[in-house]
Amino acid sequence: MYWELGYGFIPVILVMLVAASVRILREYERGVVFQLGRFWKVKGPGLIILIPGIQQMVRVDLRTVVMDVPEQDVITRDNVSVKVNAVVYARVVDPQLAIIQVENYMKATSELAQTTLRAILGKHELDQLLAEREKINQALQQVLDVQTDAWGIKVANVEIKHVDLNESMIRAIAKQAEAERERRAKIIHAEGELQASDKLLEAAQKLAQAPQAMQLRYLQTLTAIAGEKSSTIIFPMPIDLITSVLDRLSERPQPG
Repeated sequence: MYWELGYGFIPVILVMLVAASVRILREYERGVVFQLGRFWKVKGPGLIILIPGIQQMVRVDLRTVVMDVPEQDVITRDNVSVKVNAVVYARVVDPQLAIIQVENYMKATSELAQTTLRAILGKHELDQLLAEREKINQALQQVLDVQTDAWGIKVANVEIKHVDLNESMIRAIAKQAEAERERRAKIIHAEGELQASDKLLEAAQKLAQAPQAMQLRYLQTLTAIAGEKSSTIIFPMPIDLITSVLDRLSERPQPG
């Protein structure tokens, strides 16, 4: 009876050994295999056979992971306090380094992203932070990619999501923008006056070459004024015309 029970457990034991030794890895997964505690090789994807009790495997996901960097209090180079959060896109490119060189590569990358965000943004002024966001994103990505290379992590992209300012700073920026618009408006108005004066000077020079043209201009002005519903018409009289009339009167022979 004892031998019958013993032989009956053999298939069960074999099934348990097969279940303990067989692993199936998906296309985006890799298995870091350790043999007697020492690194052996990286396997996968597909069917993996392990020796129970001797080999152990750690699964590693190779897909890109999106890590949300918590909101950080940053003081810019011009001493402005802002709150900034970002998002990091990273993936594992070397499963062996990701498992052996760091305890938790995802947490380590997230913590490094927070410190790097504060360090990089502290070197820029507020205007640069608001206007040159693409350049700052590239600087963050390069620094993180270099530092995480030893962990087998590739940082593909870093994007700053929000830059929050306090109310007083928002009002100051609004005043600055309003003053800038007024300055541009005054410059445009002055440039218009300068161009108009140049054109008036050119027109005056042309009219001076032909006095009859000035008379025609006076008639056009009179026509424009007469078109309006006004009872009073002020018409300028050219000095040259009056002078010519007085000269002719002085040239006439006096009676007697």
